[in-house]
Amino acid sequence: MMSGDSVWKPLMDELDRWQACGRVAAFWLRDDDAVVPTRPLERLVAMTARTSTPLTLAVIPKDTDAALSDCLGAARHVTVAVHGWSHTNHAGSSGKKQELGLHRPRQAVLGDLAAGFDKLSGLYGAQFGAMLVPPWNRIDSDLLPDLSGLGYKSVSVFGREKPALIRMINTHVDLIDWHGSRGGRDPSVLVQEIVARLQTMFEDGGHMGFLTHHLVHDEPAWRFLDALLDKTSQHRGCRWMAAGDLQAPNTAAM
Repeated sequence: MMSGDSVWKPLMDELDRWQACGRVAAFWLRDDDAVVPTRPLERLVAMTARTSTPLTLAVIPKDTDAALSDCLGAARHVTVAVHGWSHTNHAGSSGKKQELGLHRPRQAVLGDLAAGFDKLSGLYGAQFGAMLVPPWNRIDSDLLPDLSGLGYKSVSVFGREKPALIRMINTHVDLIDWHGSRGGRDPSVLVQEIVARLQTMFEDGGHMGFLTHHLVHDEPAWRFLDALLDKTSQHRGCRWMAAGDLQAPNTAAM
């Protein structure tokens, strides 16, 4: 593991290349699993406000209420997305966890998504982003054509965007080591992945989506995120953007 400024040199060098070419790399930040106000959430909102970083917060609709919307009301840089309905696994123990699959009747799944949209749009008004963030980043592709009819404008999962009948605004680098420490990942590996994504974007277009989960951040995770926002917010080769302001990808080229 590298330490100090040496960790960040590959990223700074890549952003210098973008700046030298007169280009600006689009970054966006998504954080998952909000339900109620918590100290970690307050920390995240304050950190992003300090660096003027737009934040998309994926809220689980079933058990949330006005306590969270009241908490976020003054945070105008925060946009709320629908994180499924209850973050319940309906796939059973044999497969990958999934709430938005066809393990249940189609209309039951769509009914949950309609209820989530209606509840959060009512709670958040102008802060509501009409984005669906499927729990565990998984949704059956056969459901995608029905989402616009429910009011959704976009879907966000993890990985490179694939062609779809709805706008896909994905995340590409995950802060958390889910298969190991379940805290922040090795900073040098995170930087390498961000740089790799930027290099792909330089040739093919797109954006760099960074994914966080405030409820499980350890101190190394918080330190990395804080440093990432500090260093990138001051660089002219990139800009943190609200998800709704990102340029729509060319699905034919994905």
